[in-house]
Amino acid sequence: MGQIQDVFNSNEKYAKDYRYSHLKSKPSKKIAVLACMDARLLIEDILGLNIGEANIIRNAGGIATEDAIRSLIVSHELLGTEEFIIINHTDCGMQKFSDEHIRNNIKQKYQKDASELQFYTFTNLEENVREQVEKIKTNPFIPKNIPVYGCIYDTQTGRLNRIV
Repeated sequence: MGQIQDVFNSNEKYAKDYRYSHLKSKPSKKIAVLACMDARLLIEDILGLNIGEANIIRNAGGIATEDAIRSLIVSHELLGTEEFIIINHTDCGMQKFSDEHIRNNIKQKYQKDASELQFYTFTNLEENVREQVEKIKTNPFIPKNIPVYGCIYDTQTGRLNRIV
Protein backbone atom coordinates (compact mmCIF):
# COMPACT_ATOMS: atom_id res chain seq x y z
CA MET A 1 0.00 0.00 0.00
CA GLY A 2 3.03 2.32 0.04
CA GLN A 3 2.72 5.57 1.94
CA ILE A 4 -1.03 6.03 1.62
CA GLN A 5 -1.87 4.69 5.07
CA ASP A 6 0.49 7.26 6.61
CA VAL A 7 -1.31 9.96 4.63
CA PHE A 8 -4.72 8.86 5.92
CA ASN A 9 -3.40 8.62 9.48
CA SER A 10 -2.02 12.15 9.18
CA ASN A 11 -5.38 13.36 7.93
CA GLU A 12 -7.09 11.92 10.99
CA LYS A 13 -4.79 13.98 13.21
CA TYR A 14 -5.39 17.06 11.04
CA ALA A 15 -9.17 16.65 11.15
CA LYS A 16 -9.20 16.40 14.96
CA ASP A 17 -7.79 19.93 15.25
CA TYR A 18 -9.46 21.36 12.13
CA ARG A 19 -10.06 25.08 12.51
CA TYR A 20 -10.75 26.38 9.01
CA SER A 21 -14.48 25.75 8.56
CA HIS A 22 -15.09 29.50 8.81
CA LEU A 23 -13.14 30.26 5.63
CA LYS A 24 -14.98 31.28 2.48
CA SER A 25 -14.20 29.69 -0.89
CA LYS A 26 -13.17 33.07 -2.33
CA PRO A 27 -9.47 33.75 -1.67
CA SER A 28 -9.14 36.74 0.66
CA LYS A 29 -6.07 38.21 -1.08
CA LYS A 30 -7.72 37.85 -4.51
CA ILE A 31 -4.62 36.16 -5.95
CA ALA A 32 -4.38 33.09 -8.18
CA VAL A 33 -1.07 31.29 -8.63
CA LEU A 34 -0.08 28.91 -11.42
CA ALA A 35 3.00 26.95 -10.39
CA CYS A 36 4.91 23.77 -11.03
CA MET A 37 3.84 20.66 -9.11
CA ASP A 38 7.42 20.03 -7.91
CA ALA A 39 7.33 18.77 -4.32
CA ARG A 40 10.06 21.23 -3.29
CA LEU A 41 7.73 24.19 -3.86
CA LEU A 42 5.49 25.04 -0.92
CA ILE A 43 3.77 27.91 -2.68
CA GLU A 44 2.05 29.28 0.41
CA ASP A 45 5.37 29.44 2.26
CA ILE A 46 7.24 30.92 -0.72
CA LEU A 47 4.67 33.72 -1.02
CA GLY A 48 3.94 34.14 2.68
CA LEU A 49 0.33 33.11 2.21
CA ASN A 50 -2.03 31.48 4.66
CA ILE A 51 -4.82 29.05 3.95
CA GLY A 52 -7.76 30.79 2.30
CA GLU A 53 -5.75 33.65 0.82
CA ALA A 54 -5.08 32.45 -2.76
CA ASN A 55 -6.07 29.90 -5.36
CA ILE A 56 -3.12 27.63 -6.15
CA ILE A 57 -3.14 25.82 -9.51
CA ARG A 58 -0.33 23.34 -10.16
CA ASN A 59 0.85 21.17 -13.01
CA ALA A 60 4.10 19.80 -14.41
CA GLY A 61 6.17 22.85 -15.33
CA GLY A 62 3.69 25.53 -14.26
CA ILE A 63 2.41 25.63 -17.83
CA ALA A 64 -0.58 27.69 -18.98
CA THR A 65 -2.34 24.72 -20.55
CA GLU A 66 -5.98 24.86 -21.57
CA ASP A 67 -6.95 23.36 -18.21
CA ALA A 68 -4.77 25.76 -16.20
CA ILE A 69 -6.28 28.72 -18.06
CA ARG A 70 -9.75 27.27 -17.42
CA SER A 71 -8.92 27.27 -13.71
CA LEU A 72 -7.66 30.87 -13.87
CA ILE A 73 -10.88 31.93 -15.60
CA VAL A 74 -12.95 30.20 -12.90
CA SER A 75 -10.74 31.77 -10.23
CA HIS A 76 -11.42 35.24 -11.61
CA GLU A 77 -15.02 34.94 -12.77
CA LEU A 78 -16.43 32.91 -9.87
CA LEU A 79 -14.00 33.51 -7.02
CA GLY A 80 -13.01 37.13 -7.61
CA THR A 81 -9.25 36.90 -8.05
CA GLU A 82 -7.72 40.06 -9.47
CA GLU A 83 -4.03 39.17 -9.89
CA PHE A 84 -2.25 36.15 -11.34
CA ILE A 85 1.26 34.94 -10.51
CA ILE A 86 3.05 32.35 -12.64
CA ILE A 87 5.88 30.50 -10.89
CA ASN A 88 8.45 28.33 -12.63
CA HIS A 89 11.62 27.19 -10.85
CA THR A 90 15.24 26.28 -11.33
CA ASP A 91 16.15 22.60 -11.70
CA CYS A 92 12.75 21.79 -13.23
CA GLY A 93 12.30 18.29 -14.63
CA MET A 94 10.32 19.64 -17.58
CA GLN A 95 13.48 21.41 -18.70
CA LYS A 96 15.58 18.23 -18.60
CA PHE A 97 13.68 16.17 -21.20
CA SER A 98 11.95 16.72 -24.50
CA ASP A 99 8.38 15.81 -25.37
CA GLU A 100 9.79 13.32 -27.86
CA HIS A 101 11.91 11.64 -25.18
CA ILE A 102 8.92 11.25 -22.85
CA ARG A 103 6.68 10.00 -25.67
CA ASN A 104 9.29 7.41 -26.69
CA ASN A 105 9.58 6.15 -23.11
CA ILE A 106 5.81 5.83 -22.84
CA LYS A 107 5.56 4.11 -26.22
CA GLN A 108 8.20 1.55 -25.21
CA LYS A 109 6.67 0.93 -21.80
CA TYR A 110 3.02 0.60 -22.88
CA GLN A 111 3.41 -0.41 -26.53
CA LYS A 112 0.92 2.29 -27.54
CA ASP A 113 1.12 5.32 -29.78
CA ALA A 114 1.88 8.39 -27.67
CA SER A 115 2.35 10.85 -30.54
CA GLU A 116 -0.70 12.90 -29.53
CA LEU A 117 0.50 13.48 -25.95
CA GLN A 118 1.88 16.92 -25.15
CA PHE A 119 4.12 17.46 -22.15
CA TYR A 120 5.11 21.10 -22.77
CA THR A 121 8.79 20.64 -22.02
CA PHE A 122 11.05 23.65 -22.51
CA THR A 123 14.73 24.52 -22.70
CA ASN A 124 14.91 28.17 -21.62
CA LEU A 125 13.40 28.86 -18.20
CA GLU A 126 13.06 32.63 -18.49
CA GLU A 127 11.64 32.37 -22.00
CA ASN A 128 9.14 29.78 -20.76
CA VAL A 129 7.92 32.09 -18.00
CA ARG A 130 7.42 34.88 -20.54
CA GLU A 131 5.52 32.52 -22.87
CA GLN A 132 3.16 31.39 -20.10
CA VAL A 133 2.44 34.98 -19.10
CA GLU A 134 1.78 35.88 -22.74
CA LYS A 135 -0.58 32.90 -23.21
CA ILE A 136 -2.63 34.07 -20.26
CA LYS A 137 -2.59 37.76 -21.18
CA THR A 138 -3.74 37.07 -24.73
CA ASN A 139 -6.52 34.67 -23.82
CA PRO A 140 -9.80 36.28 -24.90
CA PHE A 141 -11.52 35.23 -21.66
CA ILE A 142 -8.96 36.80 -19.32
CA PRO A 143 -9.68 40.52 -18.81
CA LYS A 144 -6.86 42.79 -19.99
CA ASN A 145 -6.81 44.67 -16.68
CA ILE A 146 -5.69 41.61 -14.68
CA PRO A 147 -1.98 41.87 -13.93
CA VAL A 148 -0.07 38.67 -14.71
CA TYR A 149 3.33 38.36 -13.05
CA GLY A 150 5.92 35.82 -14.12
CA CYS A 151 8.49 34.60 -11.61
CA ILE A 152 11.30 32.09 -11.22
CA TYR A 153 11.81 30.44 -7.86
CA ASP A 154 15.41 29.46 -7.11
CA THR A 155 15.40 26.02 -5.47
CA GLN A 156 18.91 26.61 -4.08
CA THR A 157 18.31 29.97 -2.38
CA GLY A 158 14.55 30.09 -1.81
CA ARG A 159 14.36 33.44 -3.62
CA LEU A 160 11.54 34.35 -5.97
CA ASN A 161 12.68 36.53 -8.86
CA ARG A 162 10.15 38.48 -10.90
CA ILE A 163 10.78 38.18 -14.64
CA VAL A 164 7.59 39.80 -15.96
